[in-house]
Amino acid sequence: MLTEAQVREFFDAGYLVLRGTFTAEEVRTADAAFRRLEARAQVLAESALVEGSLFVVERRAERPLRIERIVWCGGAEPELGRLGRSPKLTVPASQLLGGPEMDQLINQAHIKNPGDGVTFHFHQDSYHRRYGTELFSDVNGRGSFVQTLTAIDAMNADNGGLWVVPKSHLAGHIPTPDGRLPEGAFSRTDAVPLSVEAGDTILFGPFTVHGSGLNAGTTPRRVFINGFCCPGANRREYPGAGTGLRLKAIARAA
Repeated sequence: MLTEAQVREFFDAGYLVLRGTFTAEEVRTADAAFRRLEARAQVLAESALVEGSLFVVERRAERPLRIERIVWCGGAEPELGRLGRSPKLTVPASQLLGGPEMDQLINQAHIKNPGDGVTFHFHQDSYHRRYGTELFSDVNGRGSFVQTLTAIDAMNADNGGLWVVPKSHLAGHIPTPDGRLPEGAFSRTDAVPLSVEAGDTILFGPFTVHGSGLNAGTTPRRVFINGFCCPGANRREYPGAGTGLRLKAIARAA
């Protein structure tokens, strides 16, 4: 469980880094599943639904396959579904959401290989949750959504790691028609890179501004993303999850 100090840090900064969330064995399990997912992606001509997982890919002449994301990756790889429901993720999420029950909306694999050109512009997840529309309601007054990002590989600024803007969540949801934040909505000079090891997890809320650049390194940058919302908050349909897979967080004895 999170300590009171960690909960305060999350709500003060807008994010929290948990070191060593998953064991080396669990990381190896996830690594093997990611490798199988990437092998499946390599034979696809275009984006496609495969065994309940949506592979979002782009083929380009004379360049590496671009794997944007694999949505509900636990469909094709059930071990990733199990890990995405682990108390190591759901218990901290429940503390931040304010109750043991939650709906899982996100279970994704993100793969950045050197030279593949994959980037994610600075954004708020509240846009993707459809905050401000009839599809999402902030029922707890704090965004009602927590996203977890677990590193499968060591991640830093060189290999396309995550950058966050501390305290950017204090501005709340910033309306935008396409997810790209308007000029002046935040200062890029305030963004900080997060360096984490395989098995570490970053938690952040829906309003925290974040993004990531090109993988300019020599190693992959693979992350396992899961997202949870308060019951009753979401009405959007997600591949694999529908309007949400209802979970109850239960802390296990050490």
